[in-house]
Amino acid sequence: MEKRKGESVKMLTVDKIHKTFNPGTINEKIALADLSVTLQEGDFVTVIGGNGAGKSTLLNCVAGVYTIDQGSILIGDKDVTKLSEHRRASVIGRVFQDPMKGTAANMGIEENLALANRRGKFRGLRWGITNKEREAYKEYLSHLELGLENRLNDKVGLLSGGQRQALTLLMATIKRPQLLLLDEHTAALDPKTADKVLKISDKLIKENNLTALMVTHNMRNAIEYGNRLIMMHEGRIILDIKGEEKQKLTVESLLKRFGKVSGKEFSDDRSLLS
Repeated sequence: MEKRKGESVKMLTVDKIHKTFNPGTINEKIALADLSVTLQEGDFVTVIGGNGAGKSTLLNCVAGVYTIDQGSILIGDKDVTKLSEHRRASVIGRVFQDPMKGTAANMGIEENLALANRRGKFRGLRWGITNKEREAYKEYLSHLELGLENRLNDKVGLLSGGQRQALTLLMATIKRPQLLLLDEHTAALDPKTADKVLKISDKLIKENNLTALMVTHNMRNAIEYGNRLIMMHEGRIILDIKGEEKQKLTVESLLKRFGKVSGKEFSDDRSLLS
């Protein structure tokens, strides 16, 4: 994908996608309805919305966990609409809500990093970890400021939830993916740890100029982080706020705008109480 000087590059293009669960049954649920969104290279977009708004479904459709009923999805200039989750994994980094996902608990920290670094390569861990790789992993880990660079051989299962989630973030970004998906990745952490992991996320995204989509229930975090905020409701994007307009946002003004656009009152307690 060539980039001319001064030209922005589209890293994600979601065009008029539909997703319905259990179609034709009593449990039919329209999760996404004619949804379109484009992310430019370096965009850090936070996604907010009430329960059932379609936030995680959108991420799962982009990742290939769910197939879409209609529309198309491009990552960079590649149409991935019909590609499996496995085949999209080479261009997507992903961090889940559960700190137990994304790492191998019975393996050491450096082994986990080596697996992430060699993703897509045939050799895996068969040839062992070189001293050069080990030094690089220490350097990566030092940026987290959690002291993990001195614990390379410790089993990941011994780490706290926050340490593990920070390591997962590093593993997801080590290959500089075209797209980083963060699905409520701090929801299972205590507030202080969640704040630290969010700061690490922000730092990694900025330092590597990554394009990221972060689903959150926390309105304050959605406002504080990223250069753009999208709000979803009933499977659609109803607000898309960026730049200076986003910088001036408050929880109160966002709630007011939600009510005006949707004609309803926002009723997700988790978002309001966070």
